[in-house]
Amino acid sequence: MSDISKWRNIGISAHIDSGKTTLSERILYYTGRIHRMSETHGGGGATMDHMELEQERGITICSAATSVKWNDHAINLIDTPGHVDFTVEVERSLRVLDGAVLVLCSVAGVQTQSITIDRQMKRYQVPRLALINKMDRVGADPFRVVRQLREKLDCAAHLMQLPIGRETNFEGVVDLVCGKAIYFDGSQGEILREEPVPAAMYAEYKTARNELLEALSMFSDELMEILLSSGEPSEELVHKVVRSAVWSRQLTPVFLGSAYKNKGIQPLLDAICRYLPAPDDVDNFAFKTSRGERTGVRGEESRIENRESEENNSKLLTPHSKLFLESRDDKPTVAMAFKIVDDAFGTMTYMRVYQGVIEKGGMYYNQRSGQKERIGRILRMHADNREDIDRAVAGDIVAVIGVNPASGDTYASEKNYCVLESMYVPEPVIQIAIRARQTKDADRLAKALYRFRREDPTLSITTDQESGETLMAGMGELHLEVYVERIRREYHVDVETGRPKVNYREAPTREIKFDVRHKKQTGGSGQFAHIAGMMSPIPEEDESGETFIFEEKIVGGVIPQQYIPAIEKGFRASLEKGPVAGFPVVNLKVLINDGSFHAVDSSDLAFRIVAQTTLREKFSLMQPTLLEPVMKIGVECPSNFQGGVVGDLNQRRGLITVTETIGLTTRVEGEIPLAETFGYATTLRSMTQGQGTFSMEFFRYKRVPAAIQETIIRERHLSRK
Repeated sequence: MSDISKWRNIGISAHIDSGKTTLSERILYYTGRIHRMSETHGGGGATMDHMELEQERGITICSAATSVKWNDHAINLIDTPGHVDFTVEVERSLRVLDGAVLVLCSVAGVQTQSITIDRQMKRYQVPRLALINKMDRVGADPFRVVRQLREKLDCAAHLMQLPIGRETNFEGVVDLVCGKAIYFDGSQGEILREEPVPAAMYAEYKTARNELLEALSMFSDELMEILLSSGEPSEELVHKVVRSAVWSRQLTPVFLGSAYKNKGIQPLLDAICRYLPAPDDVDNFAFKTSRGERTGVRGEESRIENRESEENNSKLLTPHSKLFLESRDDKPTVAMAFKIVDDAFGTMTYMRVYQGVIEKGGMYYNQRSGQKERIGRILRMHADNREDIDRAVAGDIVAVIGVNPASGDTYASEKNYCVLESMYVPEPVIQIAIRARQTKDADRLAKALYRFRREDPTLSITTDQESGETLMAGMGELHLEVYVERIRREYHVDVETGRPKVNYREAPTREIKFDVRHKKQTGGSGQFAHIAGMMSPIPEEDESGETFIFEEKIVGGVIPQQYIPAIEKGFRASLEKGPVAGFPVVNLKVLINDGSFHAVDSSDLAFRIVAQTTLREKFSLMQPTLLEPVMKIGVECPSNFQGGVVGDLNQRRGLITVTETIGLTTRVEGEIPLAETFGYATTLRSMTQGQGTFSMEFFRYKRVPAAIQETIIRERHLSRK
């Protein structure tokens, strides 16, 4: 299909178990991509959950891409995971998509991961529709979910449909724009039957339609004039106003359905094509570049370095002027490598083409490394199935073989042309030690860890300098558990792991002054450096997000400017292991305002050493405290188990913020230290007879209570002996 205005690049995102993969399966069926629908639980697993582990667990672990056609539109669809442990899959998908569908459960409504996804969509300025799924469930209440969208996500959410019946009586929907009732007949809901609005619902329909039109009139003077004159707007005008408001991210249209019962999917597909933007409707920007540091923009600017790019030791790029990208084939090629997958056939890179074309056998420049690389194959993906194509044009999302990028790299047909914004990569919060049981498997384990680290920027692999252990850090227990299992299955390595460890931080609590000299004379030229200044905590009101701030106010040249970078490097090098318990130092501000140097003996090395000495010897005077990662937790369980669940969370130092009962189900939300969550899944299942579920995501770092801090420091020192 050559008409780019008929293309849609969309993602489906939701909280765990909201039904997004089931929705994807129905979309594939109704668009003719598959001819038999499967389920996430049983039946061989859904098409988009093609990994063996996904089919066994009934969850999505890796995002999967496919291409479908609906009427005269082509849709590139990415199904993303719901578990926060795999949030980078959502992050990098939203980075390259033009629109999204936020799926919500009709009973649970807006949940913790829904809020995270909303934040990600706003970060990349992605227009979206919302689908209230599972309308067949007991307790379904779409009106309450819409209120939650407005209150919790601060978005202008408005129903585009009314339900005809609820729970087991959910039969169809009333379209508020065209004024018709839509029913889904046939064994698979494939036959749409349109009828007049049921007489019993007509008054409700008129009220809801008037409310919708009144809300839409805020986005259109033409519509407002028609309503003020008591006129009736045309369907085309209403669709036009909705589309404009969605594109500007001022409106979230809400649709209703039950993917499992095959109801409500076709109208959602119509809405995707009608309201979400095409690639050429979205303003995409890059930056013209020269050698230096990479950045870019689409929405907010990102300063997050991609860990994988650190391996290449290549000079990066620095931005100069903004470059507007056009979705045209006759412009210089600009594409982003947003996901890397290694499999039996080699390294496969998912790319979004923003401008120009990429062709099989073509040579393109990696804008970070400056290297020219050849694309050997271009693939159109359908989950784990591939279709070879010869070229991909502007607006397309494809996979390529032959290049060697890091996640977030920009490729262009011209050298030093531009860079796109990289994606946000959250820091890991939990780590385990991992090793092969048999020495002969060590090489295979190293190969597996290298591959998974390239694929997943949130997975960190390091070596403990003292114990020599290999440490694997990630976003949660499930995250690490999945990778350990993949190592066993895909690389046939029998591994053993250590107890999970929390990534604590060391932070100062008071300001001190320092005056430190480094002097060494062993014959010949010696070493001399002298610095003075203040170290203080970064104020809580500071919104920069920086964990270390370095300032210098040297007057009169007492320290030459050439040594200032060496001082900063010395402090930064010492931040990795704090002097209290060997955890990274955060929230530290250093001000250098005095010192001295020696014309012969001073050097970069001497000033780096004096900075490291300062932090090592003076940091303890700042009365440092340990900070621990605190998670947002949401628990759902039958109401008769509420007391036990709340009591257990309190014992785990949890703070309950919300308790909500919906029918026979209670939802508990709160905060809990990560250190207290190990093994919680088993405990919750035991307490609730297997009926309780929970989800967690990283929330913030918080000071550890004094008694627990002493225990942590003591255990840390014992483990290092």
